[in-house]
Amino acid sequence: MPRAGILTVVGKPNAGKSTLLNRIVGEKLSIVSEKPQSTRDRIVGIHSTDDTQIVILDTPGLLNPRYALQKAMRGAALAALADADVVLHLVDATEGAPGSLAELAQVEKPTNAPVILTFNKTDLLPKGKRTGLLEAFPDASFVSAATGAGTDKLLARISALLPDSEFLYPADDISTQTVRFFVAELIRETALEQLEDEVPYSVACEIEEFREAESPVYIRAVLHVERDSQKRILIGSGGQRIRSIGQVARQKVEKLVGAPVYLDLWVKVLSNWRRNVHALDRFGYKLPEERNP
Repeated sequence: MPRAGILTVVGKPNAGKSTLLNRIVGEKLSIVSEKPQSTRDRIVGIHSTDDTQIVILDTPGLLNPRYALQKAMRGAALAALADADVVLHLVDATEGAPGSLAELAQVEKPTNAPVILTFNKTDLLPKGKRTGLLEAFPDASFVSAATGAGTDKLLARISALLPDSEFLYPADDISTQTVRFFVAELIRETALEQLEDEVPYSVACEIEEFREAESPVYIRAVLHVERDSQKRILIGSGGQRIRSIGQVARQKVEKLVGAPVYLDLWVKVLSNWRRNVHALDRFGYKLPEERNP
């Protein structure tokens, strides 16, 4: 009987969850940035072998939400925990001993699924510190998502915990999300790479038109920001910044779709969208339902 199930990857911002997802799937699905909170919704990756299928949910970093978007991000992570057959609690090994998953999630019992504590970025550890963590956490897994070290052993451990099941998706699928979704994420990733300070956290990308039958493929995308001052920064002097973002993003999108692309990129102001429930819904971010006491 084959095995199949959902692996939910959770952890603090910048633990390397997206890098690990991309490593396991073998394709760049989740955007990677040194800036925390770059993942805003759960990203689905699918890893299939002859007899095992792991549906991986990369989640936003667990944090104390300060506004509506962060509440939606936290809600997405907690919902993914509820869906899990196996949970991978990913920790930045360079930060030392972690707290428990319950402390991180700020709920008494975050999941009924088995939890694998996994230390990432072990390639950056001095030998003595690695030995100390091994002694303190003998049941933990140790990997480097950046180099791939330890991932095969981790995958074998995850596979052994999955339920007996037919595959949940076709074996050649690598995600359940649309090309439009990944195009928007690649454009937002490029903006993250080229912007500093608070502006990246105020950027949302929306695909307004996607004409795949044309050659080159025509894509009209809008980068939304919250204030006019942010729009000026995003456009740059004489339009230099937005042209640079567009050029780099177009190359990434062409690699994704496997065809030449005409990327028509615009910048608009949508005031305080991160705190606006209707704007969040428009961009696909869902606030968790409030429960009555």
